[in-house]
Amino acid sequence: MSLLWLRVAVFLYGIAALAVLPAALFDRPRWRHLAIPAALAGAFFHFVSLAETLAAAHRALPVDTHETLSLLGLLLAASFVLLALRYKTVAFGIFLLPIAVLLTIVPAFRPGHETIAYPFIRTGWLMLHIALLLMAYAALFLSLVASVLYLIQERRLKQKKSPRFTWLPPLATTDQIALNALRFGLPCMTAGLLIGSVLALQTTGPRFFADPKVLLSIAMWVAYVLMIFIRRHSGLRGRRAVYLSSFVFLVVLAVWAANSLSTVHSFKVP
Repeated sequence: MSLLWLRVAVFLYGIAALAVLPAALFDRPRWRHLAIPAALAGAFFHFVSLAETLAAAHRALPVDTHETLSLLGLLLAASFVLLALRYKTVAFGIFLLPIAVLLTIVPAFRPGHETIAYPFIRTGWLMLHIALLLMAYAALFLSLVASVLYLIQERRLKQKKSPRFTWLPPLATTDQIALNALRFGLPCMTAGLLIGSVLALQTTGPRFFADPKVLLSIAMWVAYVLMIFIRRHSGLRGRRAVYLSSFVFLVVLAVWAANSLSTVHSFKVP
């Protein structure tokens, strides 16, 4: 049944991704009333699918690449719903919802069968480690999207052109979302890395510190902290904020790619 609920979630995400376009780009409130409930219902069925998967996994917790990306898709969809309810804007759905569909459609129709190779670690801590890091990644991506929207809106205002982008939120709101996303992501990333470090030390010992993903993860955390410090104390916005967020996001992608070289993050097929 978990695959059925996940496929229902993909269908609802698709409806929300289509409905958000006229709602945001052409200011059609009726489509907004379809996009938000569809995304909320999709996130609910997605969560039910994930809960059933974990309940059925028992000791062998499925955490392959497909399912990890699926969880990231759930976080992005939930972020859209929270932003729509909190800030009354559906503009972020243009970016977040299509990515949520892409991240979810593969595990929904071509599920993987890998299980993580830590048979003696409590899967609860492992799941918390993964979830916290994915929340940090989602927060960073949300900050990047907000910075891009800020840049677009700022350019339109400076050039004093016709208000074609009325769907964009105000500059102050966009900047607040970008900074709050980073503030939320930092403790998630810190806690996730600490939990992962403890788990890895229990399984690999001292060679854990020579793992390529571990070294890149430390660099990612340092870059994340520096980005928050620079944005908070220098008031960095616009193009430079986009460049800074893009750089840290590239570091995150490098950390993700390092999974293939990592001895700590290895997977096996049962």
